[in-house]
Amino acid sequence: MFQNWLNPNKRYKDPSEGKSLNHYVLGELINKAPEEDEQEIFFGCGCFWGAEKGFWKLPGVKTTAVGYLGGKLENPSYREVCTGKTGHAEVVRVVWNKLQIDISDLLKMFWECHDPTQLNRQGNDSGSQYRSAIFTTSAQQSEISHNSLEAYQKLLIENGLGTIKTQIEKKEIFYYAEDYHQQYLARPGSRPYCSAMPTNISLGHFNGANYKLRPSIWTNFNWEEKHCVLRSTNSPIVLENNE
Repeated sequence: MFQNWLNPNKRYKDPSEGKSLNHYVLGELINKAPEEDEQEIFFGCGCFWGAEKGFWKLPGVKTTAVGYLGGKLENPSYREVCTGKTGHAEVVRVVWNKLQIDISDLLKMFWECHDPTQLNRQGNDSGSQYRSAIFTTSAQQSEISHNSLEAYQKLLIENGLGTIKTQIEKKEIFYYAEDYHQQYLARPGSRPYCSAMPTNISLGHFNGANYKLRPSIWTNFNWEEKHCVLRSTNSPIVLENNE
């Protein structure tokens, strides 16, 4: 059994701490530093429980973690973030192998797994901590994220939907959430919950896109269902030999 996840009050100030906490599904350290062919990015898509599950399932994702970003209070607790007064958003840290999955695949997951037109909310969860946001770690990530936003906005308008409220910002200090939040939906006894409200609009090609995942990957998610991440298994998607 992986270590340390039963401590509900443990908090980490930076990625140099929490070295004993392994990803409950993927096995890697949740604070694993990106290696030569890897990158990291941070996504806010409402409640981070469901959002994290969507990303850890994708082939090529090495590790994920949930935490808080975009606020001013140092080392905030979950209760403090839930007041909406710290300025933090609930986010998912994603580390991926660039040779196996592209950032455009991750952006496809991001845009499709929630409703980015909702301001400071997702479904029944309301507050600035649930805002739609992308926190980038490079200029290239920022550029392609903006390109994907422009493309997705056009699709939403064509389908009678509203204006995207997603913030795209440079990543600053990321604080890991308490242990019991990490990979919450995969843990025994967890309460099935996901606030995501997918628009059921698929992101296609956009400037800079270089999709590496095959279309069959996305059949593992049914975006027509609200909170659809709960209707998929916790296991990472495994490519078949003929894929």
